Parts: sequence; structure tokens; C-alpha cells
Amino acid sequence: MDENSVPDAARTVLTGEDIERVLTRVAFEIIEANKGTDDLVLLGIPSRGYPLAQRLAARIAATAPGDLDPATLVGQLDITMYRDDLRHSTTRTPAPTRLPAGGIDGKVVVLVDDVLYSGRTIRAALDALADWGRPRIVRLAVLVDRGHRELPIRADHVGKNLPTAKSEKVRVHVAEIDGKNEVVIEGAS
Repeated sequence: MDENSVPDAARTVLTGEDIERVLTRVAFEIIEANKGTDDLVLLGIPSRGYPLAQRLAARIAATAPGDLDPATLVGQLDITMYRDDLRHSTTRTPAPTRLPAGGIDGKVVVLVDDVLYSGRTIRAALDALADWGRPRIVRLAVLVDRGHRELPIRADHVGKNLPTAKSEKVRVHVAEIDGKNEVVIEGAS
């Protein structure tokens, strides 16, 4: 971009309030699909999937009878070394994989990510997950599904379906990383 060009305007598709409402709905969908919270594990995919998983875990724990600690539900799954685009992309710093104390064997694992696009990130997550154990069921929850799949992967829980052009970029901002909560589309309109 040269100094005279003007960047394409970004348009907000989810405000912070919208994101909170969507996460509450998705948390209830997860509880319903699992028929409760037994054997449930939420694994966030770095970087923005992890704070979203933490928020979902807090909502799920708040609805559970008794004292369910959200920390027992949530973990982080690093997929860096499982990506098929490592040699084509900029250097990525691996994030630590952190599993809940009970592990994932025999559990219902919900992978949590911010945007579902081609499906390649989730394919990498499934490969990484296999190295850590054997869940009973694996589900996928995403804040935004923007389409344009390259692999036969679909989300079980979607915050917002957002049809986009391939030339557009979907940016998710979360307060834990970016200092604000919003989803914006940038690029061609």
C-alpha cells in the first residue's frame, strides 16, 4: 500500500455486547448437546480461541448445579506444528498446550476457535488432539463461520454465520488480547 492509498473501511458485524450474547447462547447449546457438563472439556485454539473457551467455560460453570470450577473445563491446544502452511507463512510462535487435569481420554471435547474459514486450522487441531489422547466425541464451536471451506469440516456450534467474499478479512478482537471486543470485516465490499 503506498502513502496515498486509503485502507478499505472496516465494518463492525458484532459489537462487544453482541459477542457476549452469542457466547451465552453457544454455552447453552454446548450444555444441551452434551446433556449437562459431565465429561466436558473445552479446548481453545490459540490465540483468540483460548479466551473464547475461557468465557464459554465460565458461562457453562455458572449454569451447572453445585460448584463447578470453569478452570476444570478449559484448556488450550497448540496446533502450530500441525499446520500445513508452515513453510508458506510467517513464523509462528508455538503456544503451550494445556489440558485440564482429567485429560481428554473418553471426554467430550469441544474445540473452540474464533473464525472458521477453510477448515485447515481445525484439521490441524484434530491431528494435534490425536497426539494428546482419544476423546469420546469431538465437537467444534466457533464465534464466526465465514464459509469458503476447503476441507469437509463444519461447526457444531456457531455464533454467527457471516457470508463473506474471499477478498475480505474477518478480524475478531477480544479484550484479553486486543483490549476490545468486536468482530469486523475489512476489505472489498
